[in-house]
Amino acid sequence: MVQFDELRLKLEGLKPDIDELSNALGLEKLKMEIDQLEQRAAQPGFWDDAENSQKILKKTGNLKNKVKDYDDLLSAYDDTMALIELANEEEDISLLDEATEELDKIEKSLERQRLQTLLTGEYDSKNAILTFHAGAGGTEAQDWAMMLYRMYCHWAEAHDFTVKEIDYLDGEEAGLKSAVLLIEGENAYGYLKSENGVHRLVRVSPFDASGRRHTSFASLEVMPEIDNTIEVDIRPEDIKMDVYRASGAGGQKVNKTSSAVRLTHIPTGIVVASQVERSQYQNRDVAMTMLKSKLIEIKEREHLDKIEDIKGVQKEIAWGAQIRSYVFMPYTMVKDHRTGYETGNVNSVMDGDLDGFINAYLKAASLNQLKEDFSEE
Repeated sequence: MVQFDELRLKLEGLKPDIDELSNALGLEKLKMEIDQLEQRAAQPGFWDDAENSQKILKKTGNLKNKVKDYDDLLSAYDDTMALIELANEEEDISLLDEATEELDKIEKSLERQRLQTLLTGEYDSKNAILTFHAGAGGTEAQDWAMMLYRMYCHWAEAHDFTVKEIDYLDGEEAGLKSAVLLIEGENAYGYLKSENGVHRLVRVSPFDASGRRHTSFASLEVMPEIDNTIEVDIRPEDIKMDVYRASGAGGQKVNKTSSAVRLTHIPTGIVVASQVERSQYQNRDVAMTMLKSKLIEIKEREHLDKIEDIKGVQKEIAWGAQIRSYVFMPYTMVKDHRTGYETGNVNSVMDGDLDGFINAYLKAASLNQLKEDFSEE
């Protein structure tokens, strides 16, 4: 039957890409690394260093998941091909929808795994720290910052990442002035680094009785969470610490004691804060992790040799041009100004459907890197 012949040809067309994916993933190398890690885990005294043991087990699990995803893709290919051939042989049109759906799943899995091969940056595998700031414009901008905050929470939850609120400052009437989220999961930073920048909203304001159209801005800063395995030299005398009472939604543990901590890095003017932990010491540890992450991110982005070369915070705050526009009125469209990717389904985007934008950015970044490498040869 023609319908099944078309599906079979489309599926066969994916086979070279699936085979190439094995090389791109370095599948044999992954399996060797898994064996080595499992041998380390079997050694006497492995659990003497609990923190290091957990990291090894986590890395082993992540590598196994990559191998399993590829094996599942191969199995799905074989099963779908068998289904198509059986349905075609028996001319069973009732199986067309099922075969089409399985083919769609294979395409999506292949695309997802190919994108993972683009995450080769030093910090791509790390957790991500997201910092939201409302722009000028009072309530309207603060409400927009809250909308972005919810959008990224939805995206993270849809991808089975863990979301943890680090800091939160309410808006005056609605929304938020600033907030910090920690997104935990494999490659969280690799995916979300594309979202760093200024986001622009155009809509009829719900806070304007005249129903006029407003343009609002909010910024999102994305940093990798730097763990203790990466040394960052920060002199104690360069840090100013302030303590204060936590604010915002937090139940009984909020506003009881001055447990919230704000750290200022004096040479650069960078400020970080944490208020979610119960003790001042815990909040200081979280804030220090954020400060290290921020300094590392700036150093890498500015191509500096060392942390001391960062001259001031003005070098890394870029409110100049927005990376993306979200238009609710007079038409609906979300457009990324770096890649040109756009969609008219603004409601889906606000519900966390950001994969199209993230994928387009990663592909463009990879292509640009290839061009740079080629020009250097």
